[in-house]
Amino acid sequence: MPSLPSWERPPSDVAAAVRTIKSAIRARIEASGRSIDEIFGVVADLVSVRAGEIRAANGAAGTAWPVLDYADIAAGTVSAESYSLLRRRGCLVVRGHFDREQALNWDRQIVDYVDSNDFFETYRGPGDDFFGTVGSKPEIYPIYWSHAQMQARQSERMANVQTFLNSLWHHTSEGTEWFEPDRNVLYPDRIRRRPEGATSKGLGAHIDAGTFDLWMKAEYQQAFRHVFDGSIEQFDPWSAAHRTSGSQYPSTTMTSVFRTFQGWTALSDMDHDQGVLQAIPIPEAIAYLLLRPLLGDVADDDMCGMIPGQVFPVTERWHAPLLEALSGSPDIGAGDSVWWHGDMPHAVAPVIDQQGWGNVMYIPAAPWCPRNEDYAAAALAALTSGASPSDFPDEHYEQSWPNRFQTDELNHYGRQSLGLD
Repeated sequence: MPSLPSWERPPSDVAAAVRTIKSAIRARIEASGRSIDEIFGVVADLVSVRAGEIRAANGAAGTAWPVLDYADIAAGTVSAESYSLLRRRGCLVVRGHFDREQALNWDRQIVDYVDSNDFFETYRGPGDDFFGTVGSKPEIYPIYWSHAQMQARQSERMANVQTFLNSLWHHTSEGTEWFEPDRNVLYPDRIRRRPEGATSKGLGAHIDAGTFDLWMKAEYQQAFRHVFDGSIEQFDPWSAAHRTSGSQYPSTTMTSVFRTFQGWTALSDMDHDQGVLQAIPIPEAIAYLLLRPLLGDVADDDMCGMIPGQVFPVTERWHAPLLEALSGSPDIGAGDSVWWHGDMPHAVAPVIDQQGWGNVMYIPAAPWCPRNEDYAAAALAALTSGASPSDFPDEHYEQSWPNRFQTDELNHYGRQSLGLD
């Protein structure tokens, strides 16, 4: 099987590198005795079947999203049927993850936190154009170190859900334990506050797992080897093999950690027609996205419209069959949490004259592994100084805020998740 060239740093000539890697992957697939059209056809057929299932579920139940109660996760009583559906869909809502009054109180605390530090008087607007390729920007503010966010991140209830989500993945294979499912890294992310009466264009469909690096870095070539070598039937979107040592190409906004699931915790009630999160609940969709640029209708130097330094777009022009499966989450209550597979295409629905607030704090599931352990040190340094974490633009609003969370307030889970215990 021909080897693939790799670029561990972003190539200086992106167009030339794209031409080279596309040619090399095509040759590798052809060496298996199959064609790119045949391999893509396998994935396209799977997407077609799954999309039909998802449309039917959306029609029958109003949503294809699985829903679990936190109590069942904590008690270990999630049924085998539910577990199987979770792995088929790759997304879920956890009802009652936190007590409703706790979540509403956190929301009030965040308002007090930003107001007491005159955030809106000093806010300079978005620190980058990371979402430029999907045509809109979410209402996200670069706040990381409020007591509310840190209390949720280091809570036992969060650890219980993260560990459950990690268990959906195959964390041991090829004689290697790729991550520790029962230990998570504290990954500081931002907040979204969308006010009552807001009109928002939402956020176009995209993935956050990487961009050009998914084809060009050696670790990802290994992780997606069954996509790139003709053995597509062996591809398992739940395999952590070779996912936990590499990293993304640097950008103003990126994800240095390996996330089994992306997620957010609701701080307000949000009805299903009020600009909720949408996902394409097909974990295998990543294979479709990786193979689509290799087809003959895409220019040799194009990756279906991808732009260096911006998010991986999922568009009607190139990925229409995937978008047929786009599904919004059900009604969400304050204290519920929403989760989706780390490779999964997702979007935020538009809304006109929003009824009630739409407030969330972003908290993923990121298990302990070499890649995440490295980032834990960076996260601890940012917490100590109040800086913006290194995965995000250098805005640093909170460095001088006297009432931000401090390292001596970390509990057992917080200390463990930052490598202190």
